[in-house]
Amino acid sequence: MRKVSFTYWKDSSGQYLGYLNEYPDHWTQGDDLDDLKDHLEDLLALFDAEDIPGIKRVAEMEVA
Repeated sequence: MRKVSFTYWKDSSGQYLGYLNEYPDHWTQGDDLDDLKDHLEDLLALFDAEDIPGIKRVAEMEVA
């Protein structure tokens, strides 16, 4: 099991929107927070399984 950070919010229609912080360009939605998490898990599995061209990622590095 690993920890994955994500950002989410509830829109005016009541839907939960969010994205994996590592992939901020790829949003998904859910009827509630648990549904959103399920969709985010699906996205993560897809991105982990395939090397998809054009997917932007966020990374960190240490500099001296």
